[in-house]
Amino acid sequence: MKQIVSKYLRPYFGRMSVGFLIKFVGTIMDLCIPYILAYIIDSVIPMRDRARVLLWGMLMLVCSLLAVSFNIIANRMASKVASDATEVIRHDLFSKTMYLSNAKTDSFTKPSLISRMTSDTYNLHQMLGRVQRLGVRAPILLIGGVCVTFTLDGAMACVLLATLPLLGFITVYVSRRSIPMYGVLQEANDRFVRMVREDIAGIRVIKALSKTEYETEKFRSINKEVVERERKNGMVMAVINPSMTILLNLGLVGVILVGAYRVNSGISEVGKILAFTTYFTIILNAMLSISKMFTVLSKAIASGNRIWQVLECPEDMEVVEALYEEIPCEGTGADEEICFDHVTFSYLKEGEPNIKDLSFRVRKGETLGIIGEIGSGKSTIINLLMRLYDVDQGCVRVGGRDVRCYRPEELKAKFGVVFQNDTIFEDTIAGNVTLGRELGEEEISEALLYARAREFVEGRQDKEADALNIRGANLSGGQKQRVLVARALAARPEILILDDSSSALDYRTDAELRRGIKEHYSDTTLVIVAQRVSSIRNADHILVLEDGAPIGYGTHEELMEGCGVYGEISRIQTGEV
Repeated sequence: MKQIVSKYLRPYFGRMSVGFLIKFVGTIMDLCIPYILAYIIDSVIPMRDRARVLLWGMLMLVCSLLAVSFNIIANRMASKVASDATEVIRHDLFSKTMYLSNAKTDSFTKPSLISRMTSDTYNLHQMLGRVQRLGVRAPILLIGGVCVTFTLDGAMACVLLATLPLLGFITVYVSRRSIPMYGVLQEANDRFVRMVREDIAGIRVIKALSKTEYETEKFRSINKEVVERERKNGMVMAVINPSMTILLNLGLVGVILVGAYRVNSGISEVGKILAFTTYFTIILNAMLSISKMFTVLSKAIASGNRIWQVLECPEDMEVVEALYEEIPCEGTGADEEICFDHVTFSYLKEGEPNIKDLSFRVRKGETLGIIGEIGSGKSTIINLLMRLYDVDQGCVRVGGRDVRCYRPEELKAKFGVVFQNDTIFEDTIAGNVTLGRELGEEEISEALLYARAREFVEGRQDKEADALNIRGANLSGGQKQRVLVARALAARPEILILDDSSSALDYRTDAELRRGIKEHYSDTTLVIVAQRVSSIRNADHILVLEDGAPIGYGTHEELMEGCGVYGEISRIQTGEV
């Protein structure tokens, strides 16, 4: 939390100092009003001089106007600083999240990252605004109020002062307990966000399988946990306000009793008693404001620590320049595009490997087909090829260079990819194809043509019809996949990856799409991950996986003869069994 304050508030220290000064002057004006009132009652009114009464009354009015004006100006400045600082923090947090490696994203979890960018930054914004508004005003009202009461009547001030150590102890004790509790609450919120995100995304499946009641019950459980933790936090923090009110009211009773005795004895005056009750109200409100500020601080410290965990997260996929001159894989030719050299990898570093001692090579312009059962490691190969994860053993090379020596943007520029369960954004079809890249209309049109998407795109020329909903809800499954393929083709990549991207296409469209890519993107190296043998049977190389290990590699004809698993899959799909 201290790092966030020092890094992100430093540029605003000047504006904050001016705001604090204005707030200080306005608060002093507030403190002057009861003092002037006591002076009018005890000193001016007994003189029976109406002009002096009006003069001091005007002074009270000026102090009131200055207090209101200065506090409004300071509050507006505080809100501006809080908004600007939070905007920068949220931007940096989003940017850092976008550049996190997949391993780090898995570690934090996506719902947690969403929660940190929303509720945690909101808590930080609330704290920054509250501290600037009350961080100066409340302590000055508290300390200044106590000091002024000593100038009025030291004996009565001591009675009031005796309650403050107890109030300070309660505030510090409760705050120290609440900070860890708010951290646990945010973790529960992460799980809450994850469940809501999953249920909203899968709402059609839930309805189709009549599992609404089941999911509602799960939601009720996680919702109850969040509410329970919020209730416990609220109960802990709720101790502060009643405790302060009771102690300060006891102090006020003591002040009135002592004051009444002293007035009766002629030692004190009525105006001072009236000023004391006013200052008591000021001190009470200041203490309540400080307690509320501690509540906001408790939340903000927990949230700030969670935000800083992401912001300070070290880069775990650095560019290794030393690998640039490393000797290529054995047998590597000048035209070799992809090389896996004895690669072993596990998502859980101490668990069973997801890829075991995998080696293969693909030359430029060739097609590699990858097939295997669910969970056999097909998509993992894609993740390693694009360096979304780093290998545990062995190496992955693209164009004869280890992927670890490429700058991220340089490596990613080589690929056009359609991931399994890829995303359609809420944008136009052209916007989804370009995705922010500087591509001309001709490139977009060509990509749509060879992705076999032009026929349905041309029927959607109306701007309203051209707009796509979130996740492409207004497209069929096959239409989505063709738009995604067009996105991958648009920049004419050196390597095109299609990860189960034709599952929603009919056989004819699938065949036409692959034929068009082969004819018009002949220099592009093609990697096809498929469940259907028909999608990869014409590939130059076919890799068959089982439990992360290669059990077959060759052409379709070679595998039909030498790989029993591949032959069985082919016969089942063609109906020969």
